Amino acid sequence: MYREKALSTVSGWLMFPVLLAGLVASIWWLIVQASAHDQPDDTLGVVLAIVLVALISILFAGFFVVQPNDARVLTLFGKYSGSVKTDGFHWANPLLSKRRLSLRVRNFESSKIKVNDHEGNPIEIAAVVVWRVVETAEASFEVDNYEHYVKVQTESAVRNLATQYPYDAYIEGHKSLRANTAEIAEQLKVEIQERLSKAGVEAMEARINHLAYAPEIAAAMLQRQQAGAIIAARQRIVEGAVGMVEMALDLLSQRGVVELDNERKAAMVSNLLVVLCGDRNTQPVINTGTIYQ
Repeated sequence: MYREKALSTVSGWLMFPVLLAGLVASIWWLIVQASAHDQPDDTLGVVLAIVLVALISILFAGFFVVQPNDARVLTLFGKYSGSVKTDGFHWANPLLSKRRLSLRVRNFESSKIKVNDHEGNPIEIAAVVVWRVVETAEASFEVDNYEHYVKVQTESAVRNLATQYPYDAYIEGHKSLRANTAEIAEQLKVEIQERLSKAGVEAMEARINHLAYAPEIAAAMLQRQQAGAIIAARQRIVEGAVGMVEMALDLLSQRGVVELDNERKAAMVSNLLVVLCGDRNTQPVINTGTIYQ
């Protein structure tokens, strides 16, 4: 496994005037040698001057610039030499191959994936991942294309996560993809990071940005959700109505407004529950006799 190591370079602002002065001097020497026709060794001097000019020109290829939040991965004849993350103007061995890597934060939005949730219901799910390269050697040499690797592994992690939880939890205390968004997002981030660590990539954030039932069962699941909402609402109404009836009977008994036997209490409870729990307006009935007729 390749591990990132820093490579020491020479400041480009220091090497540029040195090489420029050497190039000017070598060109001047070449001109001098070429003009000295009366010397017996003028041919050798010209050749040496040409070689020197060519050598200094090759050294100019060692200059490179590193932008902020960028890096350069340097290799020499296929062997990893080191990485440069310090921004600025640098000079290194001109024979080194210099590959640019961006260390900036990036976003990736996965495509909508159709997968079965924990209960076997087909759903559509997609996620957004915020990531960046933190280990340049692993990103360059451990995977073929780290950007494509991020996309494939993210979609794989999303698919795997969707099969572990139901879309909706109808049992209290159970987690679901729709209700526990924060916990699901954190688990998704951890799972993606485990997969991307081999490529020198850090997953900074991961969250689900699309979640829906598949079109073929969307209508049926909507009816199920509506039924669940109606049942929950009715349950709250019944609980409130029972409390109100209980309070009414207690107040009548404490204040001595009227004495009711068990049969009359049952009738009163029945009438109050009908009024409080009914989904339509009740029609009043006036009793002109006694409470027993």
